[in-house]
Amino acid sequence: MRDMATNAVDETEATKATTDEKAVDTTKSDEVPQTEVPAAADDEQAADDAQTREDAPSGVGQGAAAVVSAALGVVSLTGSWIGTVASARQNLVGQLETAQNAGVAQQIQAVYGDAWQTTALWGGLFALIALVVGVVTLARPAFGTPGRIQAPWIKSVAWAGVALGVIGLFLAVLKYTGILLGLPSAS
Repeated sequence: MRDMATNAVDETEATKATTDEKAVDTTKSDEVPQTEVPAAADDEQAADDAQTREDAPSGVGQGAAAVVSAALGVVSLTGSWIGTVASARQNLVGQLETAQNAGVAQQIQAVYGDAWQTTALWGGLFALIALVVGVVTLARPAFGTPGRIQAPWIKSVAWAGVALGVIGLFLAVLKYTGILLGLPSAS
């Protein structure tokens, strides 16, 4: 009796094992075979990716140029130390070169007008540099790595530098020609 029970258990376990093997075989046949990549190929790919990342420009230079453009645009509008010193120097030169018996209009022009125009020239120079740096920053991706996109913040700041440069250049021309805050008449 014991042998029959053992045989029954053995047959049940054999049937279960056969059923499990068929189930396993069925699931294995549905899977897509995957090819294994040798470890050396993975290492080479990782090295190539790292080299590509190192060779690719990071955009730091373009970002710095955009910020410089915007800063120069602000300087062109607010004035610079160089412009202030040049204006003071021109004022002193005007005072030294103007004779005591010169007319009022000539004295105003020599002392104040030339200094005002010097300030306008320096403001215009800073505006022109801001404009050029901003335009070059915006145009740089066209001459760089194909498919590389310039960061949006770089474009925004560069456009701000271009806009400030245009405004500063326009105001410098108006100041230099006397249209904006011209000298008072001597009469």
